[in-house]
Amino acid sequence: MLLHFQYKPLYQGEQLPGWAFSFYYKKRRMSGNYLPDGTIEWLSNQPSETERQPLEQQIHSLMLYHVYDR
Repeated sequence: MLLHFQYKPLYQGEQLPGWAFSFYYKKRRMSGNYLPDGTIEWLSNQPSETERQPLEQQIHSLMLYHVYDR
């Protein structure tokens, strides 16, 4: 489960899409960039191969809800 999910635009004051995100997972802070095509760039504490797919699915769902379904 992701805790304290936060996101913000990558480009302040511009209409370019892209968001920085962060959250806690298993007591580790994780962060990355969510690009307009749905690509996720991990910036810190990259998840293991077994954790990556479920985490990325949760991030996609959260971004769809918070950014695109407004």
